[in-house]
Amino acid sequence: MNNIFHLAAKDLRVAGRTRDTLLATAFFAGLVLLVLGLALGGNVGRTLSQTAGVASGAVWTALALAAAVGAQRAFAQEQEAGALEQLTLYPGPHGALYLGKLLGVLGPLLLVAAFTLPAGLLLFGAAGADCVPGRECAPTPWPLLALVTVLGVTGFAAGTTFYGSITVSLRAREALLPALAFPILVPVVIATVRATSGLIEGLPFDELWPWFAFLTAFDIGTIILATLLFPYAVEG
Repeated sequence: MNNIFHLAAKDLRVAGRTRDTLLATAFFAGLVLLVLGLALGGNVGRTLSQTAGVASGAVWTALALAAAVGAQRAFAQEQEAGALEQLTLYPGPHGALYLGKLLGVLGPLLLVAAFTLPAGLLLFGAAGADCVPGRECAPTPWPLLALVTVLGVTGFAAGTTFYGSITVSLRAREALLPALAFPILVPVVIATVRATSGLIEGLPFDELWPWFAFLTAFDIGTIILATLLFPYAVEG
C-alpha cells in the first residue's frame, strides 16, 4: 500500500512542478468544448431535454479525449529517461505500480473535470443559470453531477492508464492508445452522458441509479482486471 501512495505522490509532485500534463489536458478539453460550442451553439430553439443531451455529449467527449492525452504521459517520463525497466523493478507487486500510476493520472484529470463540467454546461445553457419565468428549466443537481463525474473520470483513467502501459514502448503510441482504449470506454461514455443529461433534465434518481450502479461496477471491475493483467502488460 505504501508503494502505491509513494509512486502516486511522486507523479503528482512532478505534475505539479512541471504542469505539462495538467496544461495539455486542460487545453485539449477546453479546445474541444470551444469547437463544439461554436458548432452546435447554445440552447436557442432547443428544449431542455435536447439541451441536456447536447451539453452532456460535449462535456464527456472533451473529458474522454483529455483522458487519452493525460494517460499518454503516465509512463512517458520513465520512457524518455530510459528508466522504464527500472520502474518495473520497483519493490512490491506490479499491480501496485499500476494503481500508483492510476492515482497519478486521476489527480490532474479530476482537476480538469472540475473545470470542464461547469464550463460546458454554462456554455450550452444547461446549468440553470439562464432560467427565466415561463421557460422549462430544472435546478442543477451539482452534488450528483460531481458524483457521476468522479465515477466517469475514474473509468476513463483506469482504462487509458492500462493501455498506456501497453503502448508506451511503441513508436505509434499516440495513435494506438485511443484506438485501443476507446472501444472499451464506449459503455462509460454512454452511461455518463445518460446520467448527466438525466440529472440536468431533473429526472428522479430512481430512474438514473442503474447508470450510477453500472459506472461503479465498471470502475471496480476495470481496476481489478487491469491490476491483475498489468504484470503481463509491462513484461510483454
